[in-house]
Amino acid sequence: MSSRIAVVGTGYVGLTTGACLSHLGHDVVCLDVDEEKVQALQGGHVPILEDGLDRLVVEGLHTDKLSFTTDVTRAIPGREFVFLCLPTPQAEDGSADLSYVEKACSQITDHLDSGAVVINKSTVPVGTTALVAAALGRYDIHVVSNPEFLRQGTAVHDFLNPDRIVIGADDRDVALRVASLYLDLAAPWVVTDPASSELIKYVANSFLATKLSFVNSVAAVAEAVGADVEDVIQGVGHDRRIGHAFLQPGPGWGGSCLPKDTSALAHIAESAGYEFGLLRSAMEVNVAQFERVVAKVEDLVGDLKGKRIAVWGLTFKANTDDLRDSPALKIVSLLLKRGAEVRAYDPGIDPGRSVMDGLLVVPEMFDATEGADALVVLTEWSQFRRADVERLQESLARSNVVDARNLLDLDALARRGFAVRSIGRR
Repeated sequence: MSSRIAVVGTGYVGLTTGACLSHLGHDVVCLDVDEEKVQALQGGHVPILEDGLDRLVVEGLHTDKLSFTTDVTRAIPGREFVFLCLPTPQAEDGSADLSYVEKACSQITDHLDSGAVVINKSTVPVGTTALVAAALGRYDIHVVSNPEFLRQGTAVHDFLNPDRIVIGADDRDVALRVASLYLDLAAPWVVTDPASSELIKYVANSFLATKLSFVNSVAAVAEAVGADVEDVIQGVGHDRRIGHAFLQPGPGWGGSCLPKDTSALAHIAESAGYEFGLLRSAMEVNVAQFERVVAKVEDLVGDLKGKRIAVWGLTFKANTDDLRDSPALKIVSLLLKRGAEVRAYDPGIDPGRSVMDGLLVVPEMFDATEGADALVVLTEWSQFRRADVERLQESLARSNVVDARNLLDLDALARRGFAVRSIGRR
């Protein structure tokens, strides 16, 4: 059954939500204040790198199931469901700035049809459903929590193949109305109260972050005792209670969700009178991991001052162009502060882009390694795994590699006399 839907905000979550809902057959209009962005989207030009998203946007435009506007009077009236997909910037203590959400409520409230359902889609603090209801000031409007669980790089797949659909509402009938939007998706529903729904997203991401910090700590132990962390992970991951997912050591975790959500959950707990020591320890381990990677570079080249360091990968993960809270950038910043000259290549970042002061982004992967004292692999792009080892050695001034993603073939590097430091591998 097709529904008439408005999506407020065309960022990462909003655009994916709008495009996927139109693909499911709903009539969707996306509202945004950025006129230039709206014009580009209406022309089928997607501003973010996300597999399959451009195809769904073009499909929606061609079938007239998807449109974009800056006009609230066109976007909101006549819509049964209105999704709020707005930024919630975070302060250092983990608290969220909900001013964008409150402003949007003030702009749409007079245009909502009686009986419409306003849906919080982005990750928001516990209690935001009640805050939105108060900001709207409409007793004939329903407000529901419906958090997203989208991984960057696979967001379209995740939306259309969800592990679960979480809906938090005080009225079960309203929750089922929202659930009806997803009838074509084979996934279990979790229908609960708004506070529980809002907390679920924070807990999910915080658990994943803790799992990543745990495996990075295990990798450190493996290095100390002469074990191979990949064999350890294989042995542990076959336990169905644990599994292999998110048991991959690396340079640390980052991105737009995990750092924000772990900090937010710690803040929520503290505000409620509970000191979430386990979670804060996971966050501390993550910061320490950045330093551990830099220490591996120093172990190979000595004092970093004046050394040329090549970096492969700047985005926080492969198959995205997102640099927000990227562990790669944290590590690059430390290298630069210690006097290194850093040249980087990332297939998702335009060459010459100003990413940070002192960092040169080059157009090709071997442009970065030319004459470098060491290569540091920081993002798991598949092309790095397939890199020509002979050409790599010819381009480097010294055969030093720090593989912080455990991508490269250690045996192939060893045969050519490379000095290699990875994360927990022998």
